Amino acid sequence: MFSRAIVCLPSSNFAEGLTTSGLPAPDYALAVKQHEAYCQALEELGLNVIQLPADDRYPDSTFVEDTAVVTDRGAVLTRPGAPSRRGEVDAIRSALAEFYSDLHSIDGPGTLDAGDVCQAGDHFFIGLSDRTNEHGATQLANIMLALGYTSTLVDITRLNPTTPLLHLKSGLAYLGRKRLVVNDALGDRDEFSDFEVIHLENAEAYAANCLTFDTSVLVAAGYPRYESQLQQLGYRTIALDMSEFQKMDGGLSCLSLRF
Repeated sequence: MFSRAIVCLPSSNFAEGLTTSGLPAPDYALAVKQHEAYCQALEELGLNVIQLPADDRYPDSTFVEDTAVVTDRGAVLTRPGAPSRRGEVDAIRSALAEFYSDLHSIDGPGTLDAGDVCQAGDHFFIGLSDRTNEHGATQLANIMLALGYTSTLVDITRLNPTTPLLHLKSGLAYLGRKRLVVNDALGDRDEFSDFEVIHLENAEAYAANCLTFDTSVLVAAGYPRYESQLQQLGYRTIALDMSEFQKMDGGLSCLSLRF
């Protein structure tokens, strides 16, 4: 179970961050309110929330998940695929140094966004994407192996152009109990054959990015069929409005580092 989460307040220039969504610019004040609700939900689930200050140097810095892969056995600082985001890692290095005596890191020419990394028990799915290259993914796989984890690389660069994914976890989440939720963009892939797979229809594709805490699942608000699926499986769902973060390609997992 997770006991801590690192988050970072949205910066005042949040709307200047990177996005491929094609949606209108986010409302900063509303994004702050949604972030507060997100942190409150984590606290109500029993996590100690460590809040980093907003950093106007990096408009994308509220999406802290991309900067590190954190596990019970060790942590890895990433090398984000977008050069404009690489400076974000410094603040996370300082925050994680309080809890991890030895921080691993991804070296160039490797690139890795942790939004491409999905932990499923003792196994990791590592996406190859526009932000994570094979050098970075292979480095992470080797580090995970040394820590006692197995991994599988999942190439998402050749998906149907009508259903693209920025990151692997834009379309994939682990629900515990050997269950994965997968949206239509990923379809039926051999990489997931050892798991029970819950498929989401395209109309609710965004809901695939969710967060599980034992039997509770944080889900994006507005996807009732997915919530019903989860409830029928015995999960308690907690719906949070993510509209302003969706405009910047962000999801629930993106906003925290949980460990």
